[in-house]
Amino acid sequence: MSRSLPTETAVSRPPLLRLLILFTLVTVAVALWYLTSYSLRGGESVHWFPEEAGCDLQLGPCVASLGGTGSLRLDLGAEGEIRALEILPMTVTLSGVEAESVRVDFVGRDMDMGLHRYPLRRQGDGVFRGEGQVPICTEAVMPWRARVVVDTGRGRIGSGFDFDVERSAL
Repeated sequence: MSRSLPTETAVSRPPLLRLLILFTLVTVAVALWYLTSYSLRGGESVHWFPEEAGCDLQLGPCVASLGGTGSLRLDLGAEGEIRALEILPMTVTLSGVEAESVRVDFVGRDMDMGLHRYPLRRQGDGVFRGEGQVPICTEAVMPWRARVVVDTGRGRIGSGFDFDVERSAL
């Protein structure tokens, strides 16, 4: 009399092992999301300097002192009110600082509106120019921050300038 062996070749895993595998996969997915988000948002180290008090980008350029070694000046080219979705001719002028590159990031101050990054082109003599725009928001008044980040041979330095955008009536 021959004894028959089970033909099922699938091996079942214990429930605890399944749980550990699932936990590991979720942890790896979260870590990858964080690293991607960190690198896209520019989580690199920036030495921030405050802007001059009383600055209003809607009235004209704003200036920030860079720790006594120089200064940066941001002009959004707004003739009066800054409006959502309008192209802004941005100019950053540096004095006392040798820059490799300059960018302007628009970020919502009170609400995560994503990162809107605009690299500027070198024009010479510390002047960098480019175009950008502030996205539209459903809020009646949306507070924004224009962060100017300057890449130098010694690291990144920057300053931020606050402004508000009022929603236009359609």
